Amino acid sequence: MFKVAQDGWLTDARACPSPHFNARPAGEDISLLVIHNISLPPGQFGGGFVQQFFAGQLDPDRHPYFALIASMRVSAHFLIERDGSLFQFVSCLDRAWHAGASRFGDRPGCNDYSIGVELEGTDTEAYTAAQYLTLTELTRALQAAYPAITPYRITGHEFIAPRRKSDPGPAFDWQHYLRALTGHRDMSDRASPDQRSSA
Repeated sequence: MFKVAQDGWLTDARACPSPHFNARPAGEDISLLVIHNISLPPGQFGGGFVQQFFAGQLDPDRHPYFALIASMRVSAHFLIERDGSLFQFVSCLDRAWHAGASRFGDRPGCNDYSIGVELEGTDTEAYTAAQYLTLTELTRALQAAYPAITPYRITGHEFIAPRRKSDPGPAFDWQHYLRALTGHRDMSDRASPDQRSSA
């Protein structure tokens, strides 16, 4: 069972510290979970390239696409690989650079108050059972540490930056994930992620 320590690092996650973070605004409450996807090169899995990217160590000569992104300074708090392996790059107490220009409801700047989780995948390829299991366990640990992250405050990157981003995309099964998280079999009465982000 995962647990968030006082320093914001998760027990049983593989720590891969990223230099791409800064402090959250003073007094900011952690109250939002944002789900993303990533694959490097696009559509390919494995190889450790996502870890290298978030660490600022991606070799631009390894692939033509890497030359386009190697100088970018981005990060997320967590990455879940296809086999369910969990990596952490930034303490939950700090601001990772994952959401960019974004808005949840009437609040802009989602990086200030959110935790970002990357799923290794694409918008259109089904995520794995192992990823859903790890994501559910991670979410429960985050909710225990930061109770303001309710099921209504879990969203996708596509919903907080709709003109820029499309992840985690139609391949992500929100109903499956939320049923596993909450134990409710019928999720039809719950706000969809896009409704939450525009509420």
